[in-house]
Amino acid sequence: MAARLWLIAPLAGTLLLAVRLTPSLPACAPCPPSGKPVVNADQTVIILWDKDKKTQHFIRQASFKSEADDFGFLVPSPSQPELSESGNAAFPYLQKLTEPEVQKQRAPSGGLSCGCGGVSKYSGRAAPNAVRVLEEKLVAGFKASVLEASSADALVNWLKENGYAFSPEVQTWAKPYVEAGWKFTALKVAKGKDEQASKDVSASALRMTFKTDRPLFPYREPDAKSAAEALNAKHRLLRIYFLAEARYQGELTRQTPWTGRVAWANKLTPADSAKTLAMLKLPETTGPAEWWLTEFEDNWPYRVAPADLYFSRSDDQGPVKRPPIIEYVSTSWPFDVTAIALAAVVVGPPLLRRVRRRLNP
Repeated sequence: MAARLWLIAPLAGTLLLAVRLTPSLPACAPCPPSGKPVVNADQTVIILWDKDKKTQHFIRQASFKSEADDFGFLVPSPSQPELSESGNAAFPYLQKLTEPEVQKQRAPSGGLSCGCGGVSKYSGRAAPNAVRVLEEKLVAGFKASVLEASSADALVNWLKENGYAFSPEVQTWAKPYVEAGWKFTALKVAKGKDEQASKDVSASALRMTFKTDRPLFPYREPDAKSAAEALNAKHRLLRIYFLAEARYQGELTRQTPWTGRVAWANKLTPADSAKTLAMLKLPETTGPAEWWLTEFEDNWPYRVAPADLYFSRSDDQGPVKRPPIIEYVSTSWPFDVTAIALAAVVVGPPLLRRVRRRLNP
């Protein structure tokens, strides 16, 4: 019996309407009425780019929306990745580094107020109409299979034979990656016991390390509009912490600019760099001697992208900070409010008793 698995692709982002595999389904059936949708929800990723070694470390902290109890997803990469478990601690740490500064200001006259701003390995090419399994391993709670496919048809057949769902959208999505010689990492994930009643699923952080000429985030997706509507998934945020030797920018195509923006950018101190690498379980000698951190925020739309997202050194190497959070301090009161309240507690009761005795002699 085939495992009940659903497929979403790719590297942190391609979506599709999932198909439920059951013994009664024919070999190449289209999406049945009983199919359950799966879409990517909010995503936070860390990308470390080693320019000199042409090596990218990709750490993903993803969440999904699905009515399915278990499902799988595909992650494409330009070369065969090395898969390792990565700690989750770096995500809140980087969030803390880039949070807005809190500034105290005098409040305007008129009172108090508050404001805030916003494993087996193989080599060789896959045979015609075949999929070669380059590596299989259990890592970070996933069952991972690194694949090399000779065609999109062969990849879809492998997915079907190994308990994954498939669809024409997956086949169309995979074709340009197959033609470019990219590898695919198939990962299986299941809901925990406390997630069975929820549509939200969280996955453990997994680090993928691979060679590439340019740092990237595969951004292309099959059309998942119907799946998103079925799950009432209207909004999602993509957050990318990009670490490299300089400040970087992201680009889709000249005709279609990326919707992401730089929320924070600056050099990291040696202490922060060392701590981040340690949290990610990477050697302290990883990457450049001095790290820049660029944080991107993207209100990622549920629509098909024209290309993948590539990063390049930005012409602007200036720092970027979030607007500060303003906490107003009152200066219009002649006395400290706390002192007044304390005095009222101490003096109030005796005064109240005196008034009562006068009114009731």
